[in-house]
Amino acid sequence: MVGRRPRAVVADDSHFMRSVISDMLEDGGIEVVGEARNGREAVETVADLDPDVVTMDVEMPEMNGIEAVDRIMSEHPTPVLMLSAHTDENADVTFEALDKGAVDFFTKPGGEVSMEMSRLEDQLVDMVTSVAEVDPADSGGDDGPSRTGTPSTRTYVDNPTLLIGSSTGGPKMVERVMSELPLAADFRVLVVQHMPDGFTGRFAQRIDARSDYDVREAGHGDRIGGGEALVAQGGKHMVVSNYRSGRMRVKLNEDPPVNSVRPAVDTTMTSAAEVVTDPLVGVILTGMGEDGAAGIEDIKAAGGRTIAQDEETSAVFGMPKRAIETGTVDEVLPIEDIVDGILHTARAEVN
Repeated sequence: MVGRRPRAVVADDSHFMRSVISDMLEDGGIEVVGEARNGREAVETVADLDPDVVTMDVEMPEMNGIEAVDRIMSEHPTPVLMLSAHTDENADVTFEALDKGAVDFFTKPGGEVSMEMSRLEDQLVDMVTSVAEVDPADSGGDDGPSRTGTPSTRTYVDNPTLLIGSSTGGPKMVERVMSELPLAADFRVLVVQHMPDGFTGRFAQRIDARSDYDVREAGHGDRIGGGEALVAQGGKHMVVSNYRSGRMRVKLNEDPPVNSVRPAVDTTMTSAAEVVTDPLVGVILTGMGEDGAAGIEDIKAAGGRTIAQDEETSAVFGMPKRAIETGTVDEVLPIEDIVDGILHTARAEVN
């Protein structure tokens, strides 16, 4: 794809939405080579045209988006970006599509669709362009959590805190890290995944089901201790406001976006670096943009440990790359080694 425009197929059962999305992508420099009215047509069009990326509606007749993603990933692997309506039901279905191999999702706005979509054109084009660069071999369906055993001869330092930041391609990576993180390490965990309101609650429930940690969506004034995790709420920054005796308190606000996003990884990491006095680990996983780079610098300056996911296992190497470029990342690791890297800070060998 180097040196040419990304080639896209747009799948949506609404002729109007297909036209709007196609026009926006074309205006943004993406070549729309085909359209599909349902999942069955999407599968056939992808096989015929071999595009670089597919935008896939969730609910369609004859074959829905989940079934279409499953077929595409098994028959003609191609990066897929789900386009989801902003409802609880669609949140569940969208995460199922991610399990089948979709890279990420973009939420359709409500109300005056044409006006709202135009406002979000740049964001959609950037995301489609990033997803088009993903190796579909790394976007296969979910094989379930992969837990790593921890030798019983190890003990852990007191009151460690882990901060995880991610964006495009991040949900499955966050779930993997949390599923492998041993409860015995007793981390306080804060997760900031770029995701809209209405999806972060479901995301927290998914992580909770796959992890030994008690995971929930953050609420204003929430406190957590060891073995607990909070997922930043969509549309709100999560700020660490207080830390004492291993207990951490967060506050939520609707201050202007940072790095064009809210919640922002930088906001959470920087606030944690200012108030947490016990061992601190910052991790940047796959994602588009530069959010998290300043936060990683602040964690390092506060004496914490910093880790970035490597390019080979990142769906999009934007956020990790920017963090690495600050010169303050201790380790660059493939996703399968991230938990071991985190535990380097928390382990205390028994004499």
